[in-house]
Amino acid sequence: MGLLRALWGYRGFIFGTVKREFRSRYNNSLLGAAWTVINPLAMIFVYTVIFSRVMQARLPGTGTAYAYGIYLCAGILTWGLTAEITGRCVNTFLENANLLKKLTFPRLSLPVIVVLTALFNFGIIFGLFTLFLVISGNFPGWAFFAIFPVLAVQLAFSVGLGVCLGVLNVFFRDVGQLYGVLLQFWFWLTPIVYPAEVLPAKVRELIALNPMTTLIQAYQDILLRGALPNWRHVAVVAGVGLLLCIAGLSLFRRHSSDMVDEL
Repeated sequence: MGLLRALWGYRGFIFGTVKREFRSRYNNSLLGAAWTVINPLAMIFVYTVIFSRVMQARLPGTGTAYAYGIYLCAGILTWGLTAEITGRCVNTFLENANLLKKLTFPRLSLPVIVVLTALFNFGIIFGLFTLFLVISGNFPGWAFFAIFPVLAVQLAFSVGLGVCLGVLNVFFRDVGQLYGVLLQFWFWLTPIVYPAEVLPAKVRELIALNPMTTLIQAYQDILLRGALPNWRHVAVVAGVGLLLCIAGLSLFRRHSSDMVDEL
């Protein structure tokens, strides 16, 4: 509770930094904030219209023309949220070394800023994707609201993993480099571009152990099939996320005072 109270006390600093990051991204650009819409629109257009209509890629077991595009978007957009949170958390303490040395503030504000910035970006792109589902007649109905608990589990998993890696990266700089490499393998070991059904049974069993497989398939079930996810599997990932959050907080508390010296 003390930690939450301290973070709330610095909410002005946290939200101010998120705002500055957003503005700095489009400084000196002619279209400014319009790029926040143009970039995601271009990506959704490529994944849906180009793949589904031009290349006529089809997903086995579905008859909808946009099925593969929706499958891709459901996986890539939500994977991007985890990749952004964990990827930025790994380096957040190193990148803000000067700030940590000169100012006194709750150091966990830095991961919170990363999460809020990533959520803001995700909100824009996912909002546009949802608009596409409505316009194209592929909105999944009431099942859509199941996204929120899945998103909460994904955030807990991503933040817990990100904080663990961020603290470790201060003391072992190889962690950041290694994670960048592992992230690329992790992406292809998650059924985002291909359906898990095309894999041999033994490979499917291994991939099912990947927590991101459960989360991505939950989004695909909701957005593509209008079905509720397998809550039992999501609950297992929620447990993993909770353990990672506890481990991250414990690591941070144990090494918080040494971090500034190491930086």
